[in-house]
Amino acid sequence: MYKFYAFLNRMKYIRRWSLMHSIREENIMEHSQQVAVLAHALAVIANKNFGTEFDIARVVLLAQYHEVSEVITGDLPTPIKYFNREMKTAYKALERNAAQRLLDMLPENIRADYTEYVLPDDATEEYRLVKAADRLAAYLKCVEEMRAGNNEFKKAMLSIEEDLRNLRRPEVDYFLREFAPAFDLTLDELD
Repeated sequence: MYKFYAFLNRMKYIRRWSLMHSIREENIMEHSQQVAVLAHALAVIANKNFGTEFDIARVVLLAQYHEVSEVITGDLPTPIKYFNREMKTAYKALERNAAQRLLDMLPENIRADYTEYVLPDDATEEYRLVKAADRLAAYLKCVEEMRAGNNEFKKAMLSIEEDLRNLRRPEVDYFLREFAPAFDLTLDELD
């Protein structure tokens, strides 16, 4: 079991956005925590405003573990992961194998308690909500980089914003309308 947690600890050392120069580097652990916070917010917004019944604890745990395979695979930039159908299929298989390897490090009597989060069913609404939160985190990273003067993220920001709007998820639209503008403000402007 200690090996499983030792591998998870590596999440703080694996950098994201390796193809683009970032003003502030981000690691997988920070990213996963941000996605968990965003997924929680989206689930609450959906439940309170749009009549859904998301299991919020499940959503948060799915988000917390959504990149766990990258402690073995590393982060492969999105344009490469989704370059074509064959690349996407191969990378998904690699991610599943890495996730299974991590699960195999756990004692058998607790492995099932992690399996649904480390190897989630991607057909569930909770999983789709986490994927939306992951995309939202990428968008907010672009906003942060643009605010810091890093125009290298402009094209990505516009593309991701369009992707988010095309999801046609009311909770995402609500977040973009009500909360996202604050991410472009300075601390003084937030006060």
